Amino acid sequence: MSRPAWSAVPKPKVERFAAIALAESADLAQVILREIRSDFPELRLVQGESGEPMALVGIRRAIEGFVQHLASGAADPRVPPEVFQEFGRGEGLNGRSLDSLQAVYRLGVRLAWRRFAEIGQQVDIAAPAMYELAESGFVYLDGLVEQSVRGYAEAAARQASERLRLQRQLIDRLLSGQRGDTVHTLGERAARIGWELPATIAVGVLIRPAREAVAPAVGQGILLDMESEQPRMVIPEPDTAGRADLVRRATTGWSGAIGPSVPLAAAATSLRWAETAVRLIEDGLLPQGEVQHCTDRTEELVLLPSRELIDAAAPRCLTPLQDVAPAQARRLAATLLAWIETSGGAPDVANRLGVHPQTARYRLRQIRELWGDAIDDPDRRFEMLLVLRAQRLRGELSATPD
Repeated sequence: MSRPAWSAVPKPKVERFAAIALAESADLAQVILREIRSDFPELRLVQGESGEPMALVGIRRAIEGFVQHLASGAADPRVPPEVFQEFGRGEGLNGRSLDSLQAVYRLGVRLAWRRFAEIGQQVDIAAPAMYELAESGFVYLDGLVEQSVRGYAEAAARQASERLRLQRQLIDRLLSGQRGDTVHTLGERAARIGWELPATIAVGVLIRPAREAVAPAVGQGILLDMESEQPRMVIPEPDTAGRADLVRRATTGWSGAIGPSVPLAAAATSLRWAETAVRLIEDGLLPQGEVQHCTDRTEELVLLPSRELIDAAAPRCLTPLQDVAPAQARRLAATLLAWIETSGGAPDVANRLGVHPQTARYRLRQIRELWGDAIDDPDRRFEMLLVLRAQRLRGELSATPD
């Protein structure tokens, strides 16, 4: 920054100004700190290695650095970085905002400038030169803030990293299913990240839409682990009004599943159902592009993972269809399923299948002929219901065959 008026000040006056300011720097720093503490009583003083408050050391160094650079004719005073980065780190680690720190700096610069103006009059430095000195003070203030912002950002990043690490540890403990963790132990872990243990939770498992996908903005109350190959969520009190809508909006564009609401100690159970649903999504058996709620997909989650067992039971349940042509067997199987589901007569079955009642009546007579009285056994009908619904879920059986 160019300071022509200050450059025109005779060197003896500059040296006299600098000598007075430097001689008073320690006392001026004390006055400034006292005023700052009066206006900002919440400011916490940290002792440095010398036993002095770091704030006092920083103020004194700032004054001395500013004056020395002015006396040397340097273009812009250099801010001592270490102290003011440390101030910024302190604000970040103590949860205060940068606004409060900037307010402290502005007060300090104003008080320093008041004394510099008095020294300028004492030494008889012209007003234009003092105006330029004030402008240099504001530039210097910007440098102080810049250094503090660096320290603040570093502290914020460190805190965020540590919180994520503790959060992942808590999620791992919650979902591990280990019985060694008492509510007290989990509560201590939760308290480290400011999370209150809920009575019930639901666990979500997500499928990344892309490797670089931005984490869902689920808010502070929901624990999110993005480090896993498939991100995991722990949703506290999932049945709270509005919680489901919040999760739905936050996970727009993601695929995945949310397990049932369970007591805190049963978190692993909710996780297991969510993982089961995710496998069905990956196999194309549940829709992609949204986060499914397992309680909305009970039929699929009960029947589809049991494919081996269902397929083993199918030949015995549907033995009469083995000697029927494949196309006719599919039609009769769909009709049998419609009859079991409706517990009605031909009109109900026809309406469900979208066929003429006479067609439904004809097929029902065929079914009666093939199964005989066995069709009236409730246990047999229930077993056939499971087998036929599983086949329909897998796309192997149409509810309205040609």
